[in-house]
Amino acid sequence: MSDQNTVILQVADGTEMRAYSAFPSGTGPVPGIILLQEAFGVNAHIRSVADRLAAAGYAVIAPELFHRTATPGLEIDYADFATIAMPHYAAINHPDLTADLQASYAWLQTQAQVQTDKIGSIGFCLGGQVSFLANIVLPLTAAVSYYGGGTHTLKDRATELHAPHLFFWGGLDEHISKAHVAEVTDAVEAAGKPFINTVISYADHGFHCDARGSYHPQAAAEAWAMTLAFFGEKLGA
Repeated sequence: MSDQNTVILQVADGTEMRAYSAFPSGTGPVPGIILLQEAFGVNAHIRSVADRLAAAGYAVIAPELFHRTATPGLEIDYADFATIAMPHYAAINHPDLTADLQASYAWLQTQAQVQTDKIGSIGFCLGGQVSFLANIVLPLTAAVSYYGGGTHTLKDRATELHAPHLFFWGGLDEHISKAHVAEVTDAVEAAGKPFINTVISYADHGFHCDARGSYHPQAAAEAWAMTLAFFGEKLGA
């Protein structure tokens, strides 16, 4: 992680959290986005997503969600979920994540280049669930979740959603059951909250990540185009 892109955030529980930041080349003001990692850290893939969002006109902050249990800058190989990622994944919880999200949001609020009333979130895998949580606990304007495993554990809080939510799921994903997807979308619909639900039938879990064996270039391109259109409509970059 480049030092010039690294920021240190102070979290309400007294912990420090590293994050990767990326800004457009212009002077702004621009909308802000909180980018939420997979279970493998703020790795090269997540940093590349941040850079792509910055190139599209957004100020981005990508916090290290495992900061309470991991060494700063931890990047986990995609083959090492069970052995390395799982202990960190098992240690996180919604109250701690809420504090991390609030710290990330507060940092965006202090940036002169950021349009502070236009903040969104996007997350992948673990981050897909955390992006849903962000939409619950922060006054967001837009939120996106890519194959957010465990999102159904937050379904009872769907009435608290602040912003329109865009969901992506892989139809071939065996990590997230169709029943769990339905629990999420049914809860959001019952709450009367605006959402878009996109199931890509030919995509697997992790289809957006070019470092994973499940990468699907066409599905990734299609979902990304829709993501940028959604953010463009809601946030206006």
